[in-house]
Amino acid sequence: MPSYLSMLKWTEQGIKNVKQSPGRLDAVKAAAKEAGGRVVFFYMTMGEYDLVTLMELPNDEAASRLFLSVGMHGNIRSTTMKAFTEDEYRKIIGSLP
Repeated sequence: MPSYLSMLKWTEQGIKNVKQSPGRLDAVKAAAKEAGGRVVFFYMTMGEYDLVTLMELPNDEAASRLFLSVGMHGNIRSTTMKAFTEDEYRKIIGSLP
């Protein structure tokens, strides 16, 4: 299943309502499960980004829907990258001419 690494920053609204953040995380986990995926890990971080997640979702369309729907609430801004596992990386590199 494709993996998506997201680095997140709270918006002004998100940090103002930070005590509601655990409930929002629970809602994201439920939405990922409903979409046929899962949250692999979640970390609160220090530095440029406030939060980091890795999710597995069935495809790019499901991932885009989930990330857009989360973003519509206005609590976070995200940078998301499609991520490849070590096995996928080895397969890609191994297929090079």
